[in-house]
Amino acid sequence: MEYTVQQLARLAGITSRTLRYYDELGILKPARVRSSGYRIYGHHEVDQLQQVMFYRELGMSLDTIKEIVTNPDFDRLGALKYHREQLLDKRMQLDVLLTNVEKTIAVNEGRITMSDKEKFEGFKQQMIADNEAKYGGDIRRKYGVEAVDKSNEKLLNMTPEQYQAFTQLEHDVKSALADAFRVGDPASTLAQKAADLHKQWLSYTWPEYTPEAHAGLAQMYVDDERFRAYYDEVHPGMAKFLCDAIHIYTRYKK
Repeated sequence: MEYTVQQLARLAGITSRTLRYYDELGILKPARVRSSGYRIYGHHEVDQLQQVMFYRELGMSLDTIKEIVTNPDFDRLGALKYHREQLLDKRMQLDVLLTNVEKTIAVNEGRITMSDKEKFEGFKQQMIADNEAKYGGDIRRKYGVEAVDKSNEKLLNMTPEQYQAFTQLEHDVKSALADAFRVGDPASTLAQKAADLHKQWLSYTWPEYTPEAHAGLAQMYVDDERFRAYYDEVHPGMAKFLCDAIHIYTRYKK
């Protein structure tokens, strides 16, 4: 069966504008274009759109999706199996969070007791789930599945004291970065303090810290719109400032 832009958009639950944008980016080209200018999509394009939407749900950037789906060696069956594993992981994480909420209700009703470690398990799982949804695909492609799994494992195995220190460090990084940004010099003492705090924060979850990996992550903060938005929502340009500060910091440490 063949579809026009509007028909396929309705079928997939997206906008016609999105399909046209995918065409412009080279992510999803129509099977053919009629003399009237109408884009026509066939079975192959429907399958490819499904893959694109799967990857978007997993939080991948459009640049990464284009690289994957336009690769002549793209394995559709392998991709579907990967999607299934990611969705199973999400379901497991949500199940853990739901169990945590139910236990907390039971504690408040006096039916059970709950250890300090148990109280934070759901929050850790939710943090992992959120990160996987936003960045999981790209991070795994960049650093490898094993490295990401080890990072998630370190987070899950944190003691309550370690988890508290980890979350406090995230706040401290943002505060130090804001102070340094107002000064405006990524080589300043304040900026280098922010970079060092950032390293300490990463070290809670990274299996192994290296200056090269730190510098590479900093560059991703600039190159990836999702990371960039996280820092730039407070001050436009802050992601680039942090990147510059970390690049200076990692050169100092080599």
